[in-house]
Amino acid sequence: MSFDYKPFFKTLIDKEVTREQIKKDLQLSPATMAKLAKGENISMSVLDKLCEYLDCEIEDIISHVKVSE
Repeated sequence: MSFDYKPFFKTLIDKEVTREQIKKDLQLSPATMAKLAKGENISMSVLDKLCEYLDCEIEDIISHVKVSE
């Protein structure tokens, strides 16, 4: 199983928020932003911050993708 952050980047566009703006406002590290771009795991606390900041639901940030065996 895998997770995808495409909804996050779509939400940023929809809400007219830049990656730099969210990084600065939430004090996210460059490593966390890189993990989002690469589809790697991030902590639940970061997901919570993103949802709060963007005033959205978790499915507006991340989606679950089944990986075929």
